[in-house]
Amino acid sequence: MNLGKPIATGNTAEIYLLNNTIVKVFKDYLPETESTYEAAKQKIAYNLGLPVPKILDVTKINGKQAIIMEHIEGRTLGDLLLENWEQAEVYIGLSIDQQQRIHSVKADGLEPMKSKLHRQIASVRRLDEKQKSMLLRKLDSFTFENRLCHGDFHLFNVILADENMFVIDWVDASVGDIRADVCRSYLLYQQFSEELAELYMKIYCDNSGLRKEEIMEWAPIIAAARLSESVESEVEERLIEIIEGCQALGEF
Repeated sequence: MNLGKPIATGNTAEIYLLNNTIVKVFKDYLPETESTYEAAKQKIAYNLGLPVPKILDVTKINGKQAIIMEHIEGRTLGDLLLENWEQAEVYIGLSIDQQQRIHSVKADGLEPMKSKLHRQIASVRRLDEKQKSMLLRKLDSFTFENRLCHGDFHLFNVILADENMFVIDWVDASVGDIRADVCRSYLLYQQFSEELAELYMKIYCDNSGLRKEEIMEWAPIIAAARLSESVESEVEERLIEIIEGCQALGEF
């Protein structure tokens, strides 16, 4: 099948627009279950009534696993921000409305966040066994109410279509502590802009009643889990600094 040129390319897949549908074609190095795994999470979010593109099919195209889903005609809030930084507070606020909507949901059928983070931290080569053990003990010490967490929430994963918004890329979704989900978003924004990260944190805390201090307790855990992903060397060093800084302060 000739899909033409991709409209976007990421670490795990290429995205195509075909016959008014989005076709996500996964790269060969991923497990054969990757497409069904991601589609199942997105279907759960869709069935919960969240603003998510509908999954139309999980198939193989040209020998590669693929997901075909509803095409949402619009632009990401991230793209809009790049064109108009003066509206940063507006775009961050709009995105947080959607993130809090997700966080209000209790969901079944998704992997527990603790299990996912345990697996990620255990696989990190840059950390020694003592550091991993300390981080995992800190992770196990947290108590919280399980809520739906997107796992990779940022402006480029929110599409504005007319006056509606849709949240995409659900592969990292889990059920767990919303503070961990906020902390991950904060660390992702820090890679892009310290000012944007602080704006995000302020608005989320103002809207939710959470305190930055309780959210940042998750920082070494989330930083360690991020090290299990394909990150640039510069980002990796910053994550190591977060972990070692918290360790030096006796926070784990």
